[in-house]
Amino acid sequence: MYYFAKMEKDTDGITVSFRDIPEAITCGQTLEEAKFMAEDALLTAIEFYFEDNKFIPSPSQPHEGEIAVYFPDGAYSKVLLHNALLEKNISEVQLANAIGASSFEIQGILDVRQLTKIDVVGKALNAIGKNLCMSVE
Repeated sequence: MYYFAKMEKDTDGITVSFRDIPEAITCGQTLEEAKFMAEDALLTAIEFYFEDNKFIPSPSQPHEGEIAVYFPDGAYSKVLLHNALLEKNISEVQLANAIGASSFEIQGILDVRQLTKIDVVGKALNAIGKNLCMSVE
Protein backbone atom coordinates (compact mmCIF):
# COMPACT_ATOMS: atom_id res chain seq x y z
CA MET A 1 0.00 0.00 0.00
CA TYR A 2 1.25 3.47 -0.77
CA TYR A 3 0.34 7.00 0.20
CA PHE A 4 1.62 9.74 -2.06
CA ALA A 5 3.80 12.59 -0.87
CA LYS A 6 5.05 15.87 -2.17
CA MET A 7 8.77 16.52 -1.73
CA GLU A 8 10.02 20.07 -1.81
CA LYS A 9 13.71 20.97 -1.85
CA ASP A 10 14.84 24.07 0.01
CA THR A 11 18.06 25.35 1.54
CA ASP A 12 17.62 23.14 4.63
CA GLY A 13 16.98 19.88 2.77
CA ILE A 14 13.81 18.18 1.56
CA THR A 15 10.39 18.67 3.16
CA VAL A 16 7.84 15.87 2.75
CA SER A 17 4.06 16.30 3.11
CA PHE A 18 0.99 14.17 2.40
CA ARG A 19 -2.30 15.44 0.94
CA ASP A 20 -4.31 12.58 2.43
CA ILE A 21 -2.69 12.71 5.89
CA PRO A 22 -1.79 16.40 6.36
CA GLU A 23 -0.48 15.78 9.89
CA ALA A 24 2.37 13.72 8.41
CA ILE A 25 5.11 16.24 7.70
CA THR A 26 8.83 15.56 7.90
CA CYS A 27 12.12 16.36 6.25
CA GLY A 28 15.50 14.96 5.41
CA GLN A 29 18.86 16.15 4.14
CA THR A 30 18.90 13.68 1.24
CA LEU A 31 16.18 12.07 -0.86
CA GLU A 32 16.79 8.68 0.77
CA GLU A 33 16.65 10.16 4.27
CA ALA A 34 13.46 12.09 3.38
CA LYS A 35 11.79 8.88 2.12
CA PHE A 36 12.82 6.98 5.26
CA MET A 37 11.51 9.78 7.48
CA ALA A 38 8.30 9.95 5.43
CA GLU A 39 7.44 6.32 6.23
CA ASP A 40 7.86 6.96 9.94
CA ALA A 41 5.95 10.27 9.83
CA LEU A 42 3.07 8.53 8.07
CA LEU A 43 2.88 5.75 10.68
CA THR A 44 3.13 8.27 13.52
CA ALA A 45 0.36 10.49 12.13
CA ILE A 46 -1.91 7.49 11.67
CA GLU A 47 -1.25 6.45 15.26
CA PHE A 48 -2.66 9.84 16.28
CA TYR A 49 -5.78 9.17 14.17
CA PHE A 50 -6.25 5.93 16.10
CA GLU A 51 -5.77 7.68 19.46
CA ASP A 52 -8.22 10.45 18.52
CA ASN A 53 -10.80 8.02 17.05
CA LYS A 54 -10.63 9.83 13.72
CA PHE A 55 -11.48 8.29 10.36
CA ILE A 56 -8.33 7.61 8.33
CA PRO A 57 -8.50 8.56 4.65
CA SER A 58 -7.59 5.97 2.06
CA PRO A 59 -4.74 6.89 -0.27
CA SER A 60 -5.89 8.95 -3.23
CA GLN A 61 -4.43 8.78 -6.71
CA PRO A 62 -1.03 10.45 -7.08
CA HIS A 63 -0.68 13.97 -8.40
CA GLU A 64 2.08 14.88 -10.80
CA GLY A 65 5.42 15.07 -9.06
CA GLU A 66 4.39 13.10 -5.96
CA ILE A 67 6.28 10.02 -4.85
CA ALA A 68 4.89 6.78 -3.45
CA VAL A 69 5.64 6.22 0.25
CA TYR A 70 5.22 2.65 1.46
CA PHE A 71 2.64 1.96 4.15
CA PRO A 72 2.77 -1.66 5.38
CA ASP A 73 -0.11 -3.84 4.23
CA GLY A 74 -0.59 -5.28 7.72
CA ALA A 75 -0.86 -1.77 9.13
CA TYR A 76 -3.31 -0.82 6.39
CA SER A 77 -5.53 -3.78 7.30
CA LYS A 78 -5.66 -2.29 10.81
CA VAL A 79 -6.64 1.07 9.33
CA LEU A 80 -9.53 -0.67 7.59
CA LEU A 81 -10.56 -2.29 10.88
CA HIS A 82 -10.28 1.03 12.73
CA ASN A 83 -12.45 2.79 10.13
CA ALA A 84 -15.02 -0.02 10.23
CA LEU A 85 -15.23 0.23 14.03
CA LEU A 86 -15.86 3.97 13.75
CA GLU A 87 -18.40 3.48 10.96
CA LYS A 88 -20.35 0.95 12.99
CA ASN A 89 -19.83 2.77 16.31
CA ILE A 90 -18.28 -0.33 17.90
CA SER A 91 -15.96 0.09 20.87
CA GLU A 92 -12.76 -1.85 21.51
CA VAL A 93 -14.53 -3.58 24.42
CA GLN A 94 -17.35 -4.68 22.12
CA LEU A 95 -14.81 -5.93 19.58
CA ALA A 96 -12.96 -7.85 22.30
CA ASN A 97 -16.21 -9.52 23.35
CA ALA A 98 -17.11 -10.31 19.74
CA ILE A 99 -13.87 -12.17 19.05
CA GLY A 100 -13.20 -13.52 22.54
CA ALA A 101 -10.08 -11.46 23.11
CA SER A 102 -8.76 -9.42 26.02
CA SER A 103 -8.55 -5.64 25.83
CA PHE A 104 -4.75 -6.05 25.84
CA GLU A 105 -4.99 -8.23 22.71
CA ILE A 106 -7.27 -5.66 21.04
CA GLN A 107 -4.72 -2.93 21.75
CA GLY A 108 -2.14 -5.03 19.90
CA ILE A 109 -4.48 -5.71 17.02
CA LEU A 110 -5.07 -1.96 16.65
CA ASP A 111 -1.41 -0.97 16.98
CA VAL A 112 -0.14 -0.15 13.48
CA ARG A 113 3.46 -0.78 14.50
CA GLN A 114 2.81 -4.23 15.99
CA LEU A 115 2.82 -7.18 13.64
CA THR A 116 -0.49 -9.04 13.70
CA LYS A 117 -1.46 -12.04 11.60
CA ILE A 118 -3.76 -10.95 8.80
CA ASP A 119 -6.13 -13.76 9.85
CA VAL A 120 -6.67 -12.04 13.20
CA VAL A 121 -7.60 -8.75 11.54
CA GLY A 122 -9.85 -10.62 9.13
CA LYS A 123 -11.56 -12.39 12.04
CA ALA A 124 -12.11 -9.07 13.81
CA LEU A 125 -13.62 -7.53 10.68
CA ASN A 126 -15.82 -10.56 10.17
CA ALA A 127 -17.05 -10.33 13.77
CA ILE A 128 -18.39 -6.83 13.07
CA GLY A 129 -20.02 -7.77 9.77
CA LYS A 130 -17.21 -6.81 7.39
CA ASN A 131 -15.00 -8.91 5.14
CA LEU A 132 -11.34 -8.29 4.39
CA CYS A 133 -10.81 -8.57 0.64
CA MET A 134 -7.42 -8.79 -1.02
CA SER A 135 -6.38 -8.46 -4.64
CA VAL A 136 -3.30 -8.26 -6.78
CA GLU A 137 -3.06 -5.48 -9.32
